[in-house]
Amino acid sequence: QVHLAESGGGLVQAGESLRLSCTDSGVTFSNWHMAWFRQASGKEREWLGAISFSGGATYYPDSLKGRFTISRDNRENTVYLQMRGLKPEDTAVYYCAAEDASRPFPVHDTAWYDYWGPGTQVTVSS
Repeated sequence: QVHLAESGGGLVQAGESLRLSCTDSGVTFSNWHMAWFRQASGKEREWLGAISFSGGATYYPDSLKGRFTISRDNRENTVYLQMRGLKPEDTAVYYCAAEDASRPFPVHDTAWYDYWGPGTQVTVSS
């Protein structure tokens, strides 16, 4: 079983950086590709990028390349989202999600993901 929990959200000013963490309390973290999504109020959930089960591959949408970086530490059962140069439009609830490592990677569709964390709010003030 996978139990995900995000942390590290909060209120920051535009231009600042923030690192989110997502920890799995299960024992099979390295069996899962991991991804980050966000959902702003009134909008659809947006894929922010993904990291392979081993951490050897990462993918991002072109719109976020260079600002957001995903990494993972399988010894700590944790995946990270490092965000730089935050903008007010980055305000959203941020979610981590797990996809079985036997499936295609990366995928943007939320339906492919098996487990989700409850989310953490990030608010960027101007």
